[in-house]
Amino acid sequence: MPTILNDAFQRHRRSLTWSVMRIVRDPQIAEDLAQETYVRAHKAIQAGPIEHIEAFLHQTARNLALDYLRRRKTRARVETDGLSNETLESIPADVPSLETEIIERERLRLFQAALATLPERVQRVVVLSRIEEWTNARIALHLGISERTVFNDLKLAMAHCRDALARSDGR
Repeated sequence: MPTILNDAFQRHRRSLTWSVMRIVRDPQIAEDLAQETYVRAHKAIQAGPIEHIEAFLHQTARNLALDYLRRRKTRARVETDGLSNETLESIPADVPSLETEIIERERLRLFQAALATLPERVQRVVVLSRIEEWTNARIALHLGISERTVFNDLKLAMAHCRDALARSDGR
């Protein structure tokens, strides 16, 4: 069956490309969509026989061209080229401000200090759970303690650190 597709595609390639070209008005896009037509037809043939291969190729090419136009129109509404420098500079950056970064570093330092005041096993449980992303069962097996102890250690550590951060925030 792929031989039939190859023959039909070779015979109709030029007319497929020109049909698409009339819709999309871009020779490179038209060529790409003609190639995509072949790929789609090849996949369709693998699923089952196609009775009128030429009509299928032309309809697929037309549908791909219309889909391309719809996507381009949607993108044009969302994307904007040629924005002025003033407009671009007014768009907020997707990064924290220097002030926010300093505050968060201080909060991290306070968290680490609060964690350091806890027993070593509790610190290890927090690191394995929150940083290494181990399950409670794995931590319990590794440390030779029960899962309930792991849970309680995490609860204790999180409450202790949360309270330390709240005190530093003046709450």
